[in-house]
Amino acid sequence: MPKISSIKGRILYNSRGSKTVEVDVVSDKQFLGRVCAPSGASVGKYEAVSFPNGNPEESLKKLNANFEKFVGLESSDLKAIHDTLKSLDGSKNYSEIGGALAFAVTIASIESASRALDQPMFQTLSSESSFRFPFPLGNILGGGAHAGPGTPDIQEILVCATGSKSIREAIEVNLSVHKELRQVLEKEDPNFTNGRGDEGGWAPKLDNDKALELSAKACENLGFTLGKEVSLGVDFASSTQWNEDKGKYLYDRAGFENSPEQQIEFASNIIDKYKLIYAEDAVHEEAFSDMAELTLKFPKTLITGDDLTVTNKGILANAINSKSCNAAILKVNQAGSLWDAMEFANLANQNNVKLITSHRSGESTDSHISHIGLATKSKMLKVGVVGGERVAKLNELIRLSEHDLIRGMVEI
Repeated sequence: MPKISSIKGRILYNSRGSKTVEVDVVSDKQFLGRVCAPSGASVGKYEAVSFPNGNPEESLKKLNANFEKFVGLESSDLKAIHDTLKSLDGSKNYSEIGGALAFAVTIASIESASRALDQPMFQTLSSESSFRFPFPLGNILGGGAHAGPGTPDIQEILVCATGSKSIREAIEVNLSVHKELRQVLEKEDPNFTNGRGDEGGWAPKLDNDKALELSAKACENLGFTLGKEVSLGVDFASSTQWNEDKGKYLYDRAGFENSPEQQIEFASNIIDKYKLIYAEDAVHEEAFSDMAELTLKFPKTLITGDDLTVTNKGILANAINSKSCNAAILKVNQAGSLWDAMEFANLANQNNVKLITSHRSGESTDSHISHIGLATKSKMLKVGVVGGERVAKLNELIRLSEHDLIRGMVEI
């Protein structure tokens, strides 16, 4: 098996222009794996710390001082590489070396191994003999932490081409809805500047209700029926509204407050009215029983934990025991290492919790999560619709459609 012969890192910038780390891993002195770590804006309190003291340079310094500990390890042995990283960090949340560094080192290692083995990364990560594409899930209208003042409190309105039979068709349908929504927004507001949020969704000056209404209208203008050819999703990102002192959700932009009971009703009405296929973090990150109520009420909707589960195997186990969600986001950098994330994925798959592999709002142009989505049997790949750092993931899916091991789309 290929072995790591060198490892080094550098400071680069993500799609928001913030500093991050990129890591090169070389196996057998010739096979390069290179990964640049992303970062989120809406961050769960229990996810891995990206950098010690918020400083990427500290992560890089730690790597440079300890790179020899990785040399000689099998580059496909994620457990050994994970254990080496943890030997440098005694914390539970990677606060000493940074989860971003753990992300970059482990994924660069597996990419290097894949090149040495002359196979795609998804195949190196999985022993399955056949694979199916996840459905692309893309942000068409943004608000909350991903957009500026005046935009909706709801963080993301998303589209998924649930009726598509091929990955190219699914991507093209998402693109067409995004383009049509621009036309709808311009008719609604002739002064709309075509501004977009961090993930490429349009960022108009609208309240929540109008934003949802116009997103549905864009789908219908194209002849699509919601819940058939296309479906809408919503990332409520409710932890950003939750005020623990008041015990209420504060929708400052829209000018109202919700009690926990009212929040469940608020989310339920949106799921019902717009036939949502996907509802993420409809309540705050510690409201396991409230999420369980929504999961029981909407068995055909992916009631999805993100801040709730933060790609953490232990927290996911609690969510499974309390039946708090039927789907969960997989973000490798929430967990830290790729080994951590794959352990989370295994637990989810063993318990029929459907996976959605996801980008972050501050992204790189890497496309590794397209492979991770395939390898983990994810039902959806949440990677945006437009923007170079988003399209890179979608283009990789099209390249992978030429591979004999991939046979059509998953069943959601």
